[in-house]
This record gives sequence, structure tokens and C-alpha cells, in this order.
Amino acid sequence: MIRDVWAWNLEQEMKIISDLVVDYPYIAMDTEFPGVVAKPAGSFKSTEALEYQAMRCNVDILKIIQIGITLGDSQGNVPSPCCTWQFNFKFDLNSDPHFYRAIVLLQSSGIKFERFQKEGIDVYDFARLLIPSGLVLCDKVTWVTFHSISDFGYLLKVLTCSPLPDDHQEFFNLLHIYFPHFYDIKYYTSVYNNIANGLQGIADQLNVERVGKEHQAGSDALVTLKVFFELQRQILEKDITEMDAENKLYGVSPPPLLH
Repeated sequence: MIRDVWAWNLEQEMKIISDLVVDYPYIAMDTEFPGVVAKPAGSFKSTEALEYQAMRCNVDILKIIQIGITLGDSQGNVPSPCCTWQFNFKFDLNSDPHFYRAIVLLQSSGIKFERFQKEGIDVYDFARLLIPSGLVLCDKVTWVTFHSISDFGYLLKVLTCSPLPDDHQEFFNLLHIYFPHFYDIKYYTSVYNNIANGLQGIADQLNVERVGKEHQAGSDALVTLKVFFELQRQILEKDITEMDAENKLYGVSPPPLLH
């Protein structure tokens, strides 16, 4: 169900994903990155501006480790035999900046950094194949995430091969170009007192079974897709399309008014 992607099978797997996304246009995404190593300096006009600059200064310094993608249709059905791809990027613990505790957590989840150094994907190759794939720059797909300001930050950095914009409004303008439709589950569940806080907590509440290990991007992406649809079936009082929650990110968008 979850397939690892390295430099040697990147083109093959991207072709498969590109073919499948036509019938499975819901794309759940999660990333793993090497922690937080910097804090923004100065004063900020709003909490949203501070949150964005905190993300930006770290994304600009650090490198992505994993991106997980799960495909589903509008009912949450997934393709078989594989619905989730875990992209493993080139990362060298000896030279790439990182926060030690974050690395220990990832290692405890089963990540073997020696293999990432030898077989990891070059971010430029990934961007070259992702841009024409039909997953981005496409009005027919919807991205599903959980507390994803950093996830989208890293993905935009990879796609543009550039540092992130200086201002969070410029960031959103760029984000809407590459990802015309997206949802951040954390954004619209944060106002519900009867919904757990973290992704795993919500999954447990909804009896969503995890495949793979927590804190690996593929497993987390698959849980994210399942949680997205199970929330609508079990708890949410309105259809997601009626909530004014599209294209909003927790922490950097105005709080939702869903009731």
C-alpha cells in the first residue's frame, strides 16, 4: 500500500501517479523535515505574520527529508495495490543542517539516513517531474493536509527552486498558483471542542487504522486522507465545501467561523 521512492525509481513511480491522479484527484500530503533550528527576529504586525516568518526562516535553511502522497477519489476510495508514495530525498547528516532531537525521532521511526545519503532523490529531479505531472498547477485536484504551513513551505521551495517569499500574502498568492484547491484539517477542526487536537488523536477518535509508522511521511499522508473523509462521515455538521475552509492554513489564516 505504501511504496518507497528513491532516485532510481523516481521517474517510473511519477508516471504511475500521473496516470492515476485523473481518477483519484484527492491528494493527501505530509512531509518530514529536520526540525526547527531558527527563530525570526524583530517585531511583527500580526500573529499570522510571525507564524509565517518562523516557518520561512527554517524552510530557507533546511532541506526536505521525505514527502508522502496518498491518492483518493471523491469518496475516499484509493487505488490498488498502491495508493501511497513516500519520496525519500538526498540528505547528509554530516553536512546538512538539522536539529538533533528531530533526527533521533525520525530514526526511532525507522528512517535510515545512510540510505538517504546514497539513494536519495535530488530535489531538482523531483520538481522537474512533479510540475508536468497533473498534481500541481491543476484546477481538477484537491490537496488534503494537516497543520501544513511547513509542509507547503518545503514543497513550494522544491517546486520553485527558490527561497520563500518575504511576505505571507505573497506566499499565499504563490501557493494558490501551484495548489488551486487545498484543505488543512487542523484549520477547520480547531474550533470543535469534540475533536482531538493532533492527527493521531483524531485518527484514534475516528477508529482510523494506521498503516506503517507514525512520523514517516507516507504513513502520515495515508492517515490524513482517511481522517479527512471519516471526519465528514462521522462528526462534521456541514459538508466541507460549505465551511469556507478551502485554501486556508492553520496559524496563518484568520480563524474559521464554522458554526
